[in-house]
Amino acid sequence: MDDALPIWWERGADPAGGFCDRLDQSGAPSAPASRLRVQARQTHVYALAARMGWSAAAEAASRHGLAAVRAARGDDGLYRLGGYPVAHDGMGLVYDQAFVLLALASYRAAFGGGLEAEAAALARRLEAFADPAGGYGETPGLAAPLFANPNMHLFEAFQAWSRASDDPLWPALADAEARLCLERLVAPGSGALHEVYDAGWRTPADAVCWPGHLYEWGFLLLDWPGADGASRAAALRLIDVAERHGVDQKRGVAIFALDGALAPLDRGARLWAQTERARACARAAGSTGDATLWDAAAQAAEALEGFLQVPTPGLWRDWMDETGAYRDEPAPASSLYHIVGAIAELTARAAGPA
Repeated sequence: MDDALPIWWERGADPAGGFCDRLDQSGAPSAPASRLRVQARQTHVYALAARMGWSAAAEAASRHGLAAVRAARGDDGLYRLGGYPVAHDGMGLVYDQAFVLLALASYRAAFGGGLEAEAAALARRLEAFADPAGGYGETPGLAAPLFANPNMHLFEAFQAWSRASDDPLWPALADAEARLCLERLVAPGSGALHEVYDAGWRTPADAVCWPGHLYEWGFLLLDWPGADGASRAAALRLIDVAERHGVDQKRGVAIFALDGALAPLDRGARLWAQTERARACARAAGSTGDATLWDAAAQAAEALEGFLQVPTPGLWRDWMDETGAYRDEPAPASSLYHIVGAIAELTARAAGPA
């Protein structure tokens, strides 16, 4: 509230529209407003900040981002800012639509506004991307590859709309994504889930797992209003798998990637994975009273502090290599979404286990 929210509004907002993608370590813009997900995430961040008590310019900042989001709506009902790469990586068109839905829900929840019809129209437009086996693919009619990541963020957005609206559309969509995760994505043997799947959501031979996403899925399942005993157990198991296989205890960080056998594949660490570990472990600790999960949340928060130790308060480093050295590069705006989400959960759980 003292540093990050002000600097990303005062220096990160482009007067011509939208938020810049990165600030260099002096706080100067180093990349233009070029990614739709950044506009949507900053809309969400400042809406959430208002609800957390930061009133300085939260509505103006969120409205600034929302204007850029809504200006990106095309004649086909989808939102685009710039082009999308031909290669399928799970962070393309559908991924961005998920964040558009989250932005619309968050702005409505914080400030009101008639955004529900627009969101429902986008949800209907996404039906063209639905996969017969459940969830959504990146391209209509493309059976493979299928990606967990955009479905995770659609799950998040559908839950946000379930809280912001009385329309039964949103809980039904959230429930469908939860079923996809529990019935198709989570491997019964290991309890983990992977990033990329073959047709029909079959696990490929060269499966890759990101521990940060195990935490994120775990948190979203615990946050899901439709959760029952089985889904909560699956969520806690996802978090446990990440804790057992995805944390380098020497550095105290969640690492970037595991292979299909859950062995380390990339021992580097990204800021966002530390925030998702803190958030998920705090929620799981609050749910179970397990003191070891509180310790894990505290370790993740401490790791996050390391990424925030930069010359200009309110900025951060994004990558740590396996030796513990941080990359010297501009701070990506997209990380603020993860940081604020973690702070919101840690604040809510600060009193400790019940």
